[in-house]
Amino acid sequence: MPIRTIRLFGDPVLRAPSVPIDEIDDGIRALVDDLVEGVALPNRAGLAAPQIGVGLRAFSYNVDGEIGYILNPVLVETRGEPELVGEGCLSIPNVWHEALRHPYARVVGIDVNGDELVLEGEGLMAQALQHETDHLEGMLFISRLPPETRRQAMREIRESDWF
Repeated sequence: MPIRTIRLFGDPVLRAPSVPIDEIDDGIRALVDDLVEGVALPNRAGLAAPQIGVGLRAFSYNVDGEIGYILNPVLVETRGEPELVGEGCLSIPNVWHEALRHPYARVVGIDVNGDELVLEGEGLMAQALQHETDHLEGMLFISRLPPETRRQAMREIRESDWF
């Protein structure tokens, strides 16, 4: 099956809050397969359903060789003072800046069997959990940039060959 195309900055699906998954059916299982297959490509730490054009609350992750997914995730805990950490996004190619993220994060959701799933971690995992749950709220990482850095990122987007 071909990898789904990544939606880019400017696509309305990226700015709309995602809808919770009410029923797990073959369509949801296929979505999970697409998310896991898509995040397994090199240099990908996470992939949210809106990034492949699906406005549902689901994302996959690929951190330190561990690949997984979660449905209906809710960010339930962050710890530590937010720090500036280097961040990019598949939906905003070739734009990389330091965004504010907490050093620890925990999300709770479900798997395809409807069983509770808890994901938590520090460092890159914490960053991925926050980044992907932001996607599900219709927020892109550039919203987490300090004002001057955000202006620079917007200039880079306007000058890019993909925008």
